[in-house]
Amino acid sequence: MRAVMAAVLQTADAGPAVSAMAYLQDEMKSDPDDIPALNLGDLDLTSDEFILDEVDIHIQANLEDDLVKEALKTGVDLRQYSKQVEAELQQIEQASIRDYIKESQNIASLHNQITACDSILERMEQMLSNFQSDLSCISSEIQSLQEQSVAMNVKLKNRQSVRSELSQLVDELVVPSSMIATVLDSAVTGQDFVEQLQELNNKINYAKEQSFRETLACADIQDTLDKLRVKAVSKIREFILQKVYSFRKPMTNYQIPQNTLLKYRFFYQFLLANERQVAKEVRDEYVDTMSKMYYSYFKSYTGRLMKVQYEEVADKDDLMGVEDTAKKGFFSKPSLKSRNTIFTLGQRGTILSPTELEGPILVPHTAQRSDNRYPYETLFRSQHYALLDNSCREFLFLCDFFMVTGSSAQDLFNCIMGKTLSMFLKHMSSYVSDCYDSIAVFLCIHIILRFRAITAKRNVPALDKYWEAVLELLWPRFELILEMNIQSIRNTDPQRLGILDTRPHYITRRYAEFSSAIVSINQTFPNEKTHTLLGQLQVEVENFVLKMAAEFPSRKDQLIFLINNYDMMLSVLMERASDDSKEVEGFQQLLHARTQEFIEEILSPPFGGMIAFVKESEALMEKGQLDRLKNDEVRVTQLVRGFSSTWKQSVESLSQDVMRSFTNFKNGTGIIQGALTQLIQYYHGFHKALSQPAFRTLAVRSELINLHHLMVEVKKHKPNF
Repeated sequence: MRAVMAAVLQTADAGPAVSAMAYLQDEMKSDPDDIPALNLGDLDLTSDEFILDEVDIHIQANLEDDLVKEALKTGVDLRQYSKQVEAELQQIEQASIRDYIKESQNIASLHNQITACDSILERMEQMLSNFQSDLSCISSEIQSLQEQSVAMNVKLKNRQSVRSELSQLVDELVVPSSMIATVLDSAVTGQDFVEQLQELNNKINYAKEQSFRETLACADIQDTLDKLRVKAVSKIREFILQKVYSFRKPMTNYQIPQNTLLKYRFFYQFLLANERQVAKEVRDEYVDTMSKMYYSYFKSYTGRLMKVQYEEVADKDDLMGVEDTAKKGFFSKPSLKSRNTIFTLGQRGTILSPTELEGPILVPHTAQRSDNRYPYETLFRSQHYALLDNSCREFLFLCDFFMVTGSSAQDLFNCIMGKTLSMFLKHMSSYVSDCYDSIAVFLCIHIILRFRAITAKRNVPALDKYWEAVLELLWPRFELILEMNIQSIRNTDPQRLGILDTRPHYITRRYAEFSSAIVSINQTFPNEKTHTLLGQLQVEVENFVLKMAAEFPSRKDQLIFLINNYDMMLSVLMERASDDSKEVEGFQQLLHARTQEFIEEILSPPFGGMIAFVKESEALMEKGQLDRLKNDEVRVTQLVRGFSSTWKQSVESLSQDVMRSFTNFKNGTGIIQGALTQLIQYYHGFHKALSQPAFRTLAVRSELINLHHLMVEVKKHKPNF
């Protein structure tokens, strides 16, 4: 349509002869598809400039049209072509009018529908506008409700917080009737009473706390709480004192009421928190009762234990260096049947084994009925194990029931057991001052050392000072007895000990038994002072053995005596002491030296000439002067023939003499083997000397016994022990 309008405007510019309407009609007759839609509302027909522009645009568009371009190329007459188009347009117009007429009713109906839709859309627009205004109102209402909700939430939290505190306050301050009835009427041993007592204690503490905050409600229940507290304190006091008084009954097993009190340990806690005077009264009554009970029990037990001790005990004359034949005064006590018993450990050392150490204590009346007797260390172990067991149980009870720790617990324990411990120390001091059984004292020391370790393992420090006090009594006494024994050996006169005998002396046997006992006991808890004293004792014993050996006229007997004593002491020591102990090493060296000397001594009579020749020739060979013996052919001949003729008898006599001289067959066998081995070595040296150039021409060399033959023959003389 814009193209048509442009063409009309162009025609108007061309001349007045052609009217715009006429041109428009011509254009309408053309192909309706080529006519663009024209919106007259978009045109401003009053503006010439606009119309000219539109016409130019339309012409330019028509010229660019494919049909126009094709017509211009083919040279078609545009007027003729225009008429043709006009005729076609008229036909189309008429057909279109017929269609419009045919569809007139539908178009009218469509028009009505469009009108109705417009009214509906208008109403909807109005409704949406109203809805939009309503939504804006709702948004403001929601915001207002949200603010109200936040405020209500804050109020709710504040009220809940206040309610919880008020609820706790009310619950804690309200005294229920069930509590009153239970505290007043129920027995203290009932579970209900204990539970209500704990609840009452909580209410009392809470009321005290709130009273500091000046809570007025506390005044309303204070009188009720005070009455219940007084009633509860009265019942608890009566119950605890009744249990304490039950300890005083004879033959009572006090552990049973103690265990009962431990079940109700809260009772004392309640007294301590609410009535300190009553708590102090209860504790003082318990301390007084238990102190008297323990003192009475242990005093009686100690007295009855001492009645089952061995009747024969060591005295000041029962020392290691005292001779068995020593005479005593008329009024002196009879001597021990055998002094060796106080120097021998025997089975006494089993008291330190775990099973014996912590075994059941002795029952004195049972032992008396069976007529059994025991050494002092056994009574000491039983007495102190009973003390340890009871003290550990008592200390733990005090810490648990009376809620004390550290120095407070120690002070409370001392109040109960102090009198008993003092009695023990007094009895120990009295007994030890007159005791001369060093093994018993040393065993008691090690019993205390082990008991101290047991209390430390149980984490009970209550007896630590007592253990130290006992050790301070025992150690000096043991050292004194040991020094007395050392002095007794130092002062021993060998000429007063009776007939000389090469067998082991009884004093050395005492020393060996005693030293092995002390060394074996001391291995668990070594003590340097003990080692020093044992070293001094060993030196004195070695000197004593040398003094006794000097009493024998011959060197052979002296060596036999020394070897027998050294061997006996070494054998006894090795039964209990370790092989690397100082005592064992010392006597091993002494025994080896004296054995080598004895072998030389017994080989000298039958084979002395040959031995001297061998030693002399070896010395000259070292200096290269063997030619000096070249003139000793006679001497060599006598030595060769004498050895060949007498060596068997000499060896046989030597073996018999050795076996008769030594009490220990094993030691004698070793000496014989050593002597025969030494003999073979000397004979080998004799062969070596005669093989030198100075003696090769000697005819007597053919009479020498073959060395291997001699070794075979010597083996036949070795004893089988």
